[in-house]
Amino acid sequence: MSTRPEENAEPVFRTVEWSDPRWERDGLRQITAKSPALAQRVDLTLHVPEAARAVGAEGVPVVILLHGVYGSHWAWALKGGAHATNARLQREEGLPPFVLAMPSDGLWGDGSGYVAHRTQDFERWIVNEVPALVQQTVPAVTAASSWFIAGLSMGGFGALRLGAKYPERFRAIAGHSSITELEQLKPFVIESTGSFSALEGDRSVLDTMLRNRGRLPAIRFDCGTADPLLEANRALHDGLTRAGVSHVYEEFSGGHEWPYWETHLVDTLRFFAAEERRAT
Repeated sequence: MSTRPEENAEPVFRTVEWSDPRWERDGLRQITAKSPALAQRVDLTLHVPEAARAVGAEGVPVVILLHGVYGSHWAWALKGGAHATNARLQREEGLPPFVLAMPSDGLWGDGSGYVAHRTQDFERWIVNEVPALVQQTVPAVTAASSWFIAGLSMGGFGALRLGAKYPERFRAIAGHSSITELEQLKPFVIESTGSFSALEGDRSVLDTMLRNRGRLPAIRFDCGTADPLLEANRALHDGLTRAGVSHVYEEFSGGHEWPYWETHLVDTLRFFAAEERRAT
């Protein structure tokens, strides 16, 4: 059985290195730390917008963005321009000063699934250690900060499942072109998934959401009409609808590709902004 994040509420990192502000550009910050959950070094890219760098800023909200298979911490920024989208929406539409936290998945094989494995807990890395690293390196992120989580493909599975499994940690959750069952990951990875958690709640987004119905955060997900995961996303939508679980589901033209995710990250950030305003 994997270690639950609550059992290590304050992770102690043996080493933490982050980029020198003199060389940071466009609000992007790089962090490498030794993860207790994984017993190895891990990477995290942050987008710290101007408002979150201001003297005296505190309680700024944070969005964790999870990448898909084959990717890493830099993908959302350098393939999807997430930091530019975040800055533009804050400037043009007055969105909250979201800090974007974009971690690697732990770099197991082609993709860790963001679940606990037999000897490494990729779930705990995301749910427990990423927030700790962000608070350690961004003074404006405090105990009063709201947390949101979103992802694409494998990252959509991670965001929707982890957000549903730990609903007290996230104000809202979102997925783009999401894997909805862990079995759907197998065609994408060449390594055996035999070391992955076998717990039912770790293998199905719908099952995890139904187990925690009544206390879930706000939910949004979308999928492209040319995406091979379209039917899986429709099935998740139908299952939640039949169960009476409130959520937003949308379909748009496009496939399983970065132009789609770059475009529709806008919808997720607007959704998160509405939830942040509603809470305040």
